Amino acid sequence: MTPEKLFHELLGLGLNWEVVESRFERESGTVLLEIRETAKLWESVRCPKDTGLVTCYDHTETLTWRHLNIFQHRCEITCRLPRGKCKQCGHVFRVRPPWEGLSVHFTKEFEAFALLLMREMPVSRAAQTMGETDTRLWRMLFRQVEAAYAEADFSEVSCVGVDEMSVRKGHEYVSVFADLVRKRVLFATEGKDHEVWLQFVEALEKHNGHRHAITQASMDMSPAYQKGVKETCRNAQVVYDKFHVLMSVNKAVDQVRRAEVRQGGNGVWESLHKSRWLWRKNPENLTEAEAARLTGIDQKSLRTAKAYQMRLVLQDIYKSPSQTVARHRMRVWCRWVRWVARRVPKNLLRSMVKVAEMIENHLAGILAHWKWGVTNAFMEGLNSVFSATKRKARGYRSTTHLITMLYFVAGKLRLPQL
Repeated sequence: MTPEKLFHELLGLGLNWEVVESRFERESGTVLLEIRETAKLWESVRCPKDTGLVTCYDHTETLTWRHLNIFQHRCEITCRLPRGKCKQCGHVFRVRPPWEGLSVHFTKEFEAFALLLMREMPVSRAAQTMGETDTRLWRMLFRQVEAAYAEADFSEVSCVGVDEMSVRKGHEYVSVFADLVRKRVLFATEGKDHEVWLQFVEALEKHNGHRHAITQASMDMSPAYQKGVKETCRNAQVVYDKFHVLMSVNKAVDQVRRAEVRQGGNGVWESLHKSRWLWRKNPENLTEAEAARLTGIDQKSLRTAKAYQMRLVLQDIYKSPSQTVARHRMRVWCRWVRWVARRVPKNLLRSMVKVAEMIENHLAGILAHWKWGVTNAFMEGLNSVFSATKRKARGYRSTTHLITMLYFVAGKLRLPQL
């Protein structure tokens, strides 16, 4: 078997194409494979406009595609692609070869391998590993994600979660919508106002979904998100995510700690100094030293310890067996917080009272957790994915690059594989 026939078989060219020359260029360390069409090609090619019969019109200039390395040497395919002309309508078009990927510079196999590397490392590192420019790899990734996203099917989406993620702290935000059943990103866009919901439902309906098929929407208590879901998805039951509720009470405990440190007196500073993370742990996760320190603080009747007890009680309410029981316990908890706060001097438990007010104002959405069992746990996990995404997009941290990478790693798109 000649080298040309060997490469013909390895590339799976079939009857329509043939390798006419293979050579190794020592100076550049490149294996070059020259391919051309056979007469058989014109028996199968049809006009893309009216499927009419086609004849050869002319050929392009020599084009080059990067292929997978051969024995660690760069491999390139070259070909003067034929252009066909329809016998019926006269349309002239370039015949697309079977090895060409979505990028005119790479073969399908090269693109699949590049995608595999880009899942595991920053794009710049993948480009360095493959001997390509990161600009070319990004361009290829955009095309692959765009094509795969266009084919995504959202027809069965009924339970969504939404959360805001920071592109640059305090400056730019991206709203990310996810299918909480199939654990995939559905849509991401700049901003965090109510209009992002309109953009989401437009994308949903372009992919065979329907806004009125959304029956549950898990989110934080952002007024903008509340307005957006009310205006666009009238059948959706808003479910306020328990992680955001518990995060709010954790912040309130820390605010009590800070306020108490500022008040000072009776060794307060010594007791509470560097204890921020201690109050975020559950009792079963404390070390012996941490548990002893917490007991000492409690014995001093510090208000931070009381706020911590309130946090633990609220956390236990989420173990309630039913919505009815949870409603009763939530209301009792809110009354208890207010009762204790009135008896604490200098308004030290004010932040805990604010949490109680938040719960009362959003009780229906909080209690919906027991009806639907929906949480934003997947969305919380996406925050770490988004951080990893920013590292993968190092050097190209525009919002467009980050959203593309987010679809790539968390959209469960049907992308080429080796």
